Amino acid sequence: MTRKKPAKKNLRAAGPTVAAVRSTNASAKSNARVRRRSLRLHGSIARDLGVLIVSGRYKPGELLNGEIAASDRLQVSRGAYREAVRILAAKGLVESRPKVGTRVSQPERWHLLDPDVLSWIFEFEPDERLLKDLFELRKIVEPEAAALAAIRRTDEDVDAMARALDEMARHTLAVEAGRLADQEFHSALLRASGNAFVVSLTSGVAAAISWTTIFKQRENPLSRDPIPDHSSVYEAVKAADPEAAHAAMANLVDLAFLDTTNSRRIRRKAT
Repeated sequence: MTRKKPAKKNLRAAGPTVAAVRSTNASAKSNARVRRRSLRLHGSIARDLGVLIVSGRYKPGELLNGEIAASDRLQVSRGAYREAVRILAAKGLVESRPKVGTRVSQPERWHLLDPDVLSWIFEFEPDERLLKDLFELRKIVEPEAAALAAIRRTDEDVDAMARALDEMARHTLAVEAGRLADQEFHSALLRASGNAFVVSLTSGVAAAISWTTIFKQRENPLSRDPIPDHSSVYEAVKAADPEAAHAAMANLVDLAFLDTTNSRRIRRKAT
C-alpha cells in the first residue's frame, strides 16, 4: 500500500503578502495624517472660539451658533466643530445641553490655570482684574512652596534649580530657551516642596510665568533683569532657610507683577 504524499503547504496563505503589508502600512500612515490634520483643525477652532470667550466677545450665558450654522460659517465639518466644542467644554468655557445648545459658561467655571486658556487670555490685552488675580494666586502659592522646598529639597532638586538658573543666565528671557529654563526653575521649586497638590499646579504656574514674560516684552525689551531675584530664591533653598526662601519668592512675585503692570501701562500710553 502506497502512502499519499503530504500536501504542500500554501505559503501564500500563511500570511499577508508583501504588497498587502505595504498597502496596510500606507493606509495606516494616511489615516494618521488625516487624524493629525483633524486634531490641528479641532485645536484651531477651539483656540479661535476660546479667545473670543475669554476676551469677552462672547458673553457668559450667551448661546453659540448651532453646530450646522457654525460649521457652515467656518467652512469646516460638523464633526470638527463638535470636537472643538468638546475641547472648550473640558476646559469649563462652555456647556452643551440637548435641545438647548452650547452656552458660554460663567467665568468661575473656567479652568483658568489650563495652559491653553492662559495662552488665550494673553492673546491680546488681558483683563486688569484677571492679571491681578493671577499674581495674587502666585503670591499665595509660590512663597509657601519655596519655604517647604527649603526644608524638604534633595540634592537633585537643588541641582535642577541650579541648571535652570544657569540656562536662564546663558540665554536670557528674551528667547524661548531662556523662558523654558525659567519655567523649569519654578517647576523644580514646586517639585521640591514635596506636596503632591502643590506639584499638581506645576503646568499652570509654568504657563502663567511663560505668558506673562512674553506679555511683558511684547512691545519692548524687559526693563529689568529678573535673574538676581531667582538667584536669591535658589540660595535660600540651597541653604535650607525657609524664612529667607519665603521672603525671596514673595519679592520675586511682587517685582514680576510690577514689571507686568508697568509694561501694560507703557503699552497703553503708546496707543
